[in-house]
Amino acid sequence: MNNPKKNLVFYGLTLMIVSVAALLSASVSIGSPAPAVPSLGRARSFAVLGGSTVTNTGATKITGDVGLSSPGVSVTGFPPGTIARGAQHVGDPAANEAQRDAQTVYAALAGEACNTPLTGQDLGGKSLSPGVYCFTSSAQVTGQLVLDTRGDRNGIWVFQIASTLTTAPNASVVLGKGGRAGNVFWQVGSAATLGTGTAFTGNILAYSSITMNTGASLSGRAWARAGVTMDSNIMHVPQ
Repeated sequence: MNNPKKNLVFYGLTLMIVSVAALLSASVSIGSPAPAVPSLGRARSFAVLGGSTVTNTGATKITGDVGLSSPGVSVTGFPPGTIARGAQHVGDPAANEAQRDAQTVYAALAGEACNTPLTGQDLGGKSLSPGVYCFTSSAQVTGQLVLDTRGDRNGIWVFQIASTLTTAPNASVVLGKGGRAGNVFWQVGSAATLGTGTAFTGNILAYSSITMNTGASLSGRAWARAGVTMDSNIMHVPQ
């Protein structure tokens, strides 16, 4: 004969085992912790920050500070370039402190655990949720890259690129609804080059240089240890 009491105990144990298994499965699927926004310190207000040269050609429009830390001695091309809601800082304490803080941010980004390796893949045509994406060599954007918030208004994207970052002419990086440009970080191991007419989003931190070709726009920041070169661009520090 069936024993109702024993059956109840059996079903209870089975339910408990299934519940525990589900919890373990959920914990495994979470993966690496989400990245955190590093403190930008004194560098926060700088749309452009170089260490050796900052040069401009044409009617570039910048909203935010423009800085050149020591040993750089001059920012050229303003005018015809213009600076709104900001100032030029050349070799002064503000620029030097901003460069030190920018390098601290660079190191923090490089130290984030990679969620998704993308070496050898073109970022153009992809839709990426918040996370840490890494390239052991160069990275490129041809076409449109969509950063999909997936409903997370505080989502953070970190792109770790071992060598160069390049974009094709008229390429774009687009934020999904509710996303924040200030929460997108591009840590570049050497040089970054934005192609003609590129519409880019995020903070670019390059170990060497950043070149913005004619008509490229940036909703973010362009910080480099060496030079930043601009040509008729529109740039603004994100909120």
